[in-house]
Amino acid sequence: EELKKGIDEVRKLNPKPGGYTSAYTKTQYLTPDFILKEINGQLEVSLNSKNAPELRVSRSYAEMLDSYDKSKNKKKDKKLKQTVTFVKQKLDAAKWFIDAIKQRQETLLKTMRSIVNYQYEFFMTGDESRLRPMILKDIANEINMDISTVSRVANSKSVQTDFGLFPLKFFFSEGITTDTGEDVSSKEVKYKLRKIIEDEDKRKPLSDDRLEKMLKDMGYNIARRTVAKYREQMNIPVARLRKEL
Repeated sequence: EELKKGIDEVRKLNPKPGGYTSAYTKTQYLTPDFILKEINGQLEVSLNSKNAPELRVSRSYAEMLDSYDKSKNKKKDKKLKQTVTFVKQKLDAAKWFIDAIKQRQETLLKTMRSIVNYQYEFFMTGDESRLRPMILKDIANEINMDISTVSRVANSKSVQTDFGLFPLKFFFSEGITTDTGEDVSSKEVKYKLRKIIEDEDKRKPLSDDRLEKMLKDMGYNIARRTVAKYREQMNIPVARLRKEL
């Protein structure tokens, strides 16, 4: 009992007490690319305005081109003609750039809406066990786009939900077949695995073999090596390192 008290006291201590006063410590904030809100029972997706500013061509340049274009001396004055051509090229390039940005924003929204539709149950409840198996190909097929396009969006974007901020890659996972033949997400299995370990008797922590059997009893057909892989991915140590007095 005395040793337990000592261990509890040590756990409360900061192993790097000087870290609090470090002049080089910087706080970084993640700005979501998408905002997802439930409004009157409907899920609505929007782009974060900070990441999607409205672009437009300066009116002064458009007016300049118009005045040059209507000038009677345009055909006679070579320099004026060159000026008109130059301004027109730049305006066309600006409009092309704006159209490209709008198309990219539409691609982002299209991808995010497809993910929301696919994982509707999770976004309505925030329950990780409701996540469906979903791979890049599923979304790519649904929105008729290349897998590489979906991959770039999934690997670099995040969404703010009513249950927190998530990177899009969080919603992608392989499927596992249950005893009933139903496909469930590997994230659901990880969720169940974490819950079992959290509820275990820490004086006699469960081995990977025992965890495998318990998951199979719950209907998840999973191998011991897969249990070990999932445990490591969740940064959960082996049974002997989870043991407490």
